[in-house]
Amino acid sequence: MNAISPLSARSAAELQSLLQRHGSDPHALVQILREFQAFAGWLPRSALQHAAKALNLTLAHVQGVADFYRFFHTEPVGAYRVLFSNNITDRMLGNEALLRQLCGLLKVARNQMRADGLVSVTTSSCTGLCDQGPAALINHHQVITRLTPDRIAQMADLIEQQVPAAQWPAEWSQVDDQIRLADVKLGVQPQPGAGLAAALAREPQAMLDDLKRSKLRGRGGAGYATGTKWQLCRNAVGQAHYVVCNADEGEPGTFKDRVLLTSYADTLFEGMTIAAWTVGASQGLMYLRGEYRYLLDHLQAVLQRRREHGLLGKSIQGKAGFDFDITIHVGAGAYVCGEESALIESLEGKRGVPRIRPPFPVEHGYLGQPTTVNNVETFCAVTHIAVHGGAWWARIGTAQSTGTKIHSVSGDCERPGIYEYPFGTRVGRILEDCGARNTQAVQVGGPSGVCLSALEFDRHIGFEDVPTAGAFMVFDRSRDMFEVARNFAHFFAHESCGFCTPCRVGTELVVRQMDKLKRGYGSSADIQVLYELDKLMHGATHCGLGAGACNPLRDTITKFRPAYEQHLKSLHFVAGFDMDAELSQARRATGRNDSGAHLENFE
Repeated sequence: MNAISPLSARSAAELQSLLQRHGSDPHALVQILREFQAFAGWLPRSALQHAAKALNLTLAHVQGVADFYRFFHTEPVGAYRVLFSNNITDRMLGNEALLRQLCGLLKVARNQMRADGLVSVTTSSCTGLCDQGPAALINHHQVITRLTPDRIAQMADLIEQQVPAAQWPAEWSQVDDQIRLADVKLGVQPQPGAGLAAALAREPQAMLDDLKRSKLRGRGGAGYATGTKWQLCRNAVGQAHYVVCNADEGEPGTFKDRVLLTSYADTLFEGMTIAAWTVGASQGLMYLRGEYRYLLDHLQAVLQRRREHGLLGKSIQGKAGFDFDITIHVGAGAYVCGEESALIESLEGKRGVPRIRPPFPVEHGYLGQPTTVNNVETFCAVTHIAVHGGAWWARIGTAQSTGTKIHSVSGDCERPGIYEYPFGTRVGRILEDCGARNTQAVQVGGPSGVCLSALEFDRHIGFEDVPTAGAFMVFDRSRDMFEVARNFAHFFAHESCGFCTPCRVGTELVVRQMDKLKRGYGSSADIQVLYELDKLMHGATHCGLGAGACNPLRDTITKFRPAYEQHLKSLHFVAGFDMDAELSQARRATGRNDSGAHLENFE
């Protein structure tokens, strides 16, 4: 075994400073590694060893965490790490040609660091900038929007001249809210403290009862009743209770939480504080996705302002004994951490592997204590409900889907951006408002959601019909829906946490079949294999990621089969292809168990 090279004195001093700032808390491991990498550019094994010793962890544990997250690097990646967003909408806008242009100008191979250590160029999953792409991240924290060939040429020059990314043209990093249609949550906001004052006047159980009266359901996609979740958390026995905000908006095509974090943070933090009053928590945590690192300073400033105005900290609004504060944990690039138990594992400084449930987080969550996890939009809704009342909210939308829903609209439309509608709104209405023309399909709720054909545009957004986490991707008739599904297949294979064989192997088998079709070597038998893989994975995976991975595949094969058949070499047989062998391998890989049910997935 090769000896581990010692840390330089400067790196050792920086790491020691970080450890002290985080109180040598092993639960802060992800934050310590993230902040050290921002200083050093990567995570040498000597740094991992130093951190392991200081935190009383094994080197294997620390190495495992470093290897799990996409934004951590245990090998040098260059002074400039350029990550092109690879969501389907960025690809539709030409990101591949722009990436090749930059690699050519910099004379660097894709996915490799240049020999002089200056730069590397590769892709990342959706960066939450679908309405203003093609987009890229520089060193994981500086966003670049609206890329063009001219900007790429200038970017290459700036990198060659080693101009710090912070000194690049400011307009390159401009991120607009692009709110096209506002309703309750995006309209006039309550004054900071108004919702909290209304909640304090009610007392906790009365606030809970009003929340139940509102019939508010979680806005993260699964739609669990918020009042019920908070009641379970409040009733659970523990040494402490926690409130967690899931701001890990990783579903491709979704960027509504980005807008709420940018312009409605007071309303969000107020909702978290109301939750603390309701469930009896004294500590709140926000899990901010790594791609939104650029929002951290802004969010910290809002928190500090709230502390100065008595809206966070000790005896909030003069209420003796009501002590609550919020800390922000920044993720490191792992889509699976959108699942609430995986998110909690990450908060605890571990790999973001979903837990086996039960027990559920409301009983056994962060640090083993009762924890309520809700997403950004849900907490914003709570503030409005506190001010206006549960009955008011229940009158909006439909009987089973009350209130409004914010949609992130992108793709083939004239006016991409943010749209807010009451639940029950017709899909076709959204297409009309965003200026979509000659639309072939809409992917609602992101890749794990549902793909609607033109025959279904009279369906309605709501838990009774078309549920959604917020993404609304539009595809006109010039798009190849096979390519859309193939992009999503690569996404799920890339984002699988690898914990369970059905997902780890199943997603790779789907990619292999899709790529085979793309190369023109497929047959109708390959399409049958894809059907079988969908059935195998849907009932056998550990969490919702694997169970939902084939959703776009199933929908597009069913509704757009000609898009697949145009890639077939033969409709009957391809030499060397043994369908029975392929299906047998799929069954072995996925551990088929027809009686097994996948876990409830992303909040």
